[in-house]
Amino acid sequence: MVTHQNNPKNNGDVKNLNLSEADFKQHGDVKNLNLSEADFKQLSREQRGQLIAQKYRITRTDKGFEVPSQFNKGKYLVKVMYEKKECNCPDYEIRREKCKHIFAVEYTLKEEIDREGNKVITQTVKKTYPQNWKSYNISQQTEKERLMELLSDITGRIRQPAYIMGRPKASLGDNVFAMVFKTYSTFSGRRFATDMRWALEKGFIDSKIPYNTMFDYFKKPELTSLLAQIVILTSLPLRTVETKFNIDSTGFGTSNFQRWYSFKHGKEICSRRWVKCHFINGSKTNVVTSVKITTENDNDCPQLPELANKTAEYFNMEELSGDKAYLSRENLELVDDLKGKLFVPFKTNSKPSGNGMIWKKMYHYFMLNNEKYLQHYHTRSNAESTVNMIKGKFGDRVRSKLWTAQINEVLCKIIAHNICCVIMEMNELGVESNFCPNTQETAREV
Repeated sequence: MVTHQNNPKNNGDVKNLNLSEADFKQHGDVKNLNLSEADFKQLSREQRGQLIAQKYRITRTDKGFEVPSQFNKGKYLVKVMYEKKECNCPDYEIRREKCKHIFAVEYTLKEEIDREGNKVITQTVKKTYPQNWKSYNISQQTEKERLMELLSDITGRIRQPAYIMGRPKASLGDNVFAMVFKTYSTFSGRRFATDMRWALEKGFIDSKIPYNTMFDYFKKPELTSLLAQIVILTSLPLRTVETKFNIDSTGFGTSNFQRWYSFKHGKEICSRRWVKCHFINGSKTNVVTSVKITTENDNDCPQLPELANKTAEYFNMEELSGDKAYLSRENLELVDDLKGKLFVPFKTNSKPSGNGMIWKKMYHYFMLNNEKYLQHYHTRSNAESTVNMIKGKFGDRVRSKLWTAQINEVLCKIIAHNICCVIMEMNELGVESNFCPNTQETAREV
């Protein structure tokens, strides 16, 4: 409990002020506290927000809440979007954490006084999504065997390269099966031998693949395009479900390090190599519809055209959401040509004119209907869910040492993830596991 004095400096340290509800009742109007700007800034942001809510009038508008500035004539806008709150004050723009204006709005929402003097307590209800536990339990209990069945159906129809001369090569389909199934199991090559023997006994493969042979196939660069095509193939059963998509990138760690000499600091620097995975995923099922692997130094923006074109070839892409890294005139026009809309937040220095009609149209949409625009944009958070699903289940690093093998290993993670998504939706939505709706050919000849 604080004792009110005309000058807070007489209390010793202003930071010791504990401005509780009882204190406000004791002091009445907080204007009587008569805090100077210097003393006001010594309070915590939460205490300052509580003072603002008591002292000033916070106005609710269509765009958000207008909070008056304490020592200037301006106002700041606090936008409330579900669980997220944003403010256009410099403090929030720099820290990206709650400022005093957001705390003031939260305090105002908690306690509102109606005209009759009754106190109304407003509680924010968190939006929840029901879980279909029956379908989830069935999917998890039968996932491994169903994955082997679906994977065997895909790899069993891969054409074997024509025999020319020399020692006959191992079955290409069985090797691809072993690569994906091994990545799914997260076992080492030697410990994975038991699963391969079980797959042979169940008839999912025609011959047992030695782990050394499987590792050799991981190193084959000609398999990269085949695995990327299988990624698209495994997403096709959900083509009627997905219309909204997200684009993002993530990195997978390796055990390789690179060294270089920094002329600025005059010393050698050692850094871990990363495998960067660019992908587009569906917002409902988190299935990956297209993927591209690059080095850690490649930018995100130039990867969008290739990924979007591959997705639009098989899916009805109505919306595509991405972060500011994908903002460009070319990307906006490309997605528009594909009969979709690209929802990317504009930067603070973006201008409405000079970048074409589509740029101008989306810019005004972003500025004039910001809350609705951001509702479309925030579906991008499903991309983070997809990344967490893949890394949580199959690991956030690759075991391979060579670059080509690392690329193929990441693609195998994506294939395993897609098949798991299909299994889940087979039980929940009743979709059919038809990977080739238009043709019986499941993969091209390598």
